[in-house]
Amino acid sequence: MIDILVIGSHPDDIEIGMGGTILSLAEKGMNIAVLDLTNGEPTPFGSIEERILESKASAKILGVKLRITLNLPNRYLIDDIKSRKMVAEIIRELRPKILFIPHWEDAHPDHIAASKICLAARFYSKLTKTEMKGEPFFPQKFFYYFCSHLHYIFKPSFIFDISPCFEKKIQLIKVYRTQFSKKRGNLTIIDHVKNYNRNFGLLINREYAEPFYSQEEIGLKDLNSLII
Repeated sequence: MIDILVIGSHPDDIEIGMGGTILSLAEKGMNIAVLDLTNGEPTPFGSIEERILESKASAKILGVKLRITLNLPNRYLIDDIKSRKMVAEIIRELRPKILFIPHWEDAHPDHIAASKICLAARFYSKLTKTEMKGEPFFPQKFFYYFCSHLHYIFKPSFIFDISPCFEKKIQLIKVYRTQFSKKRGNLTIIDHVKNYNRNFGLLINREYAEPFYSQEEIGLKDLNSLII
């Protein structure tokens, strides 16, 4: 059984959106798996083989137990029954306690579709009279992370301190050389991530942090983990 399943549209989404949180939770001994809905190709300077090597290298740094890549179409990801069932079967197999999925507000159509697919798959995963593989299972909690192409600051439900892991998070992003390079002229992604995570860090009196959103209320057993 997996404690946490993190789902993204493409390799590098989860690293940008919540790489620091994954690093922190993995270091604390949580069993984490990552699911990429597409291999991220085609892109201007990448290839399927290179993207696989990059995502594997990132998974090793993250310390996750498993990374799965589906063969859904990059750029043309659609929320349909087939996609929902594919993700639901993985949920039924891994049986995670918590899901992290992309926030539904985004300029990238794949990110919007991924959010819808994941939410539907969570519901499908508990179905009984179905041809889907695996036994019924329903993750009790799900949270949204942000990897958005919108120039907009979302209001989070909670903010996770990633200060001790932040430099390692930057290493994760640099692993994706086919996506972020001088040739592509987009190495400003590093400064963007630093400024973005520093902004949320300031809100909780820490150096760097990552925001998350929950549609449901969040309960606490005690106050030991509160940042004061």
